[in-house]
Amino acid sequence: MTDDQTSPPVAVTLVSGPTGTGTIDDFELFYARRALDRLRTRLGRQGLLDLLAADSEEGNAFLRDSARASDGSFAAGTTVLSTRGLTSAAFLAWMDKAFAGDEHALLAAHPEHYVMAPGTDGSFNVVENIGPHVCSFYMGGWGTDAMAWAADADELLPESEFPHKMSSNLFLDDGTVVGRALTQFGDTADGFTAHLTVYVPTTCPQDVLEHHLRHYAVEFRNWITAAAAARA
Repeated sequence: MTDDQTSPPVAVTLVSGPTGTGTIDDFELFYARRALDRLRTRLGRQGLLDLLAADSEEGNAFLRDSARASDGSFAAGTTVLSTRGLTSAAFLAWMDKAFAGDEHALLAAHPEHYVMAPGTDGSFNVVENIGPHVCSFYMGGWGTDAMAWAADADELLPESEFPHKMSSNLFLDDGTVVGRALTQFGDTADGFTAHLTVYVPTTCPQDVLEHHLRHYAVEFRNWITAAAAARA
């Protein structure tokens, strides 16, 4: 046997030094977020668009090809989050304000958010990762009426307990629909529950859907905690 096969896994424990609370992982996350925020701020929106232009072109080509090969069929997955100490109305009020013009708050929710900005035609431009691919797409047509496209919408709608329901197509600048989103929020006795559904073309590898479900968990957790902090 080699040393690697017989040796126990390496473990590092913080014994003393910092007086603040938190683990080494907590410290690293703080510094990573601070460094990322600095880079985003220094580059600015156009700088990020220029920097990621080639990546976005490649990612959009992947989504376009996947959508065409899927011939209009999509696979769905849902991330469910439970929140205590904040109502859905309070959270959605914060979200409305953020989407109306606080790009910094929107970007801060996920390391792979690069641009989140309203377009001149009422759509919303998002540059972020879809699985491993950096993509530039638009969200438009938000509202309950937009849910008519989902053949399985009834199965994904928790009905009366979830009065806040929004849906949108995700499309490229040439109009190709490459995904869909369905977000639902309902109050509980001590907070609210969020059902966050994404649809991707059926020909996409499974990890594309899996990673976007993780993406939802990260960004909405951070948006919810930011909303709670603002309310406090």
